[in-house]
Amino acid sequence: MTREIIQTEQAPQAIGPYSQAVKVGTTVYLSGQIPLVPQTMELVEGDMEVQIRRVFDNLQAVAEAAGGSLQDVAKLNIFLTDLAHFALVNQVMADYFQEPYPARAALGVAALPKGAAVEMDAVLELGD
Repeated sequence: MTREIIQTEQAPQAIGPYSQAVKVGTTVYLSGQIPLVPQTMELVEGDMEVQIRRVFDNLQAVAEAAGGSLQDVAKLNIFLTDLAHFALVNQVMADYFQEPYPARAALGVAALPKGAAVEMDAVLELGD
């Protein structure tokens, strides 16, 4: 199968040697997104809810560039530097996803790139 590199200016550019996403067949692997503002490549200003929404918006932009949406997410991984934000992630996630919800993992981590408090990556399935 061929690999297609997915890239959009509507999401932050990669800050290392990786792609925003890679599509193989009908599966799209989205790289981790932190709450960077695409135009400035700086962390979004605001509380944790604003940061979580920025991450979902970034993931949505990459999903759309691949020809899908967040509704196509089969697996979502969430990384938090403070698991006290777990309930807030659930609350905000309900604004971005509808049933059937994707499989998901939420992990507490010591640190994230650029000092971010949240990062998420995902796997989309575009086939029927």
